[in-house]
Amino acid sequence: MIIVPIKEGENIERALKKFKRKFEKTGAIRELRARKNFEKPSARKRVAHEKAVYVQRLRTMEEQ
Repeated sequence: MIIVPIKEGENIERALKKFKRKFEKTGAIRELRARKNFEKPSARKRVAHEKAVYVQRLRTMEEQ
C-alpha cells in the first residue's frame, strides 16, 4: 500500500503527483502488462539479444 503524507496547506495536485510518482516506481502497471500475455523465456532472450545487437551496431556507426 502506498502512503503519501500530506502537510498542512499542501496542494492536492502536488500530493497526487507524489502518489503517481511512487506508484510508477513500484512497477505495478509494467508488471500487469507483462503478465497479460505469456511470453516464453526463449522469446524474451531472443528479443533482448536482438536489442543488444541493434544497440551495438548503433554505437559502432556512431564511432565511425
